[in-house]
Amino acid sequence: MPESRGRQKQRRRPYVPPPPKKKRKPSPRWFGVLILGLMGVGVAMIVLNYMGLLPGTEFGARNLYLWLGLGLIALGFAGATQWR
Repeated sequence: MPESRGRQKQRRRPYVPPPPKKKRKPSPRWFGVLILGLMGVGVAMIVLNYMGLLPGTEFGARNLYLWLGLGLIALGFAGATQWR
């Protein structure tokens, strides 16, 4: 049975360290207030919708206010993912 050749020596490349990571600036103070405000208004809109205190909700809750409230909460969460 024929013998296989040994591995040939591979040339080693010199080690190049990765570039340093850029330090990202922290978010401005108003950004956190905006996030909490969006979430708070969204929750308040949903609660007031079911309590019948928003215009057009005298005879029952409206889907429009529910979706707007959920959209505001989602915007708040999306902003929270970008906060530093």
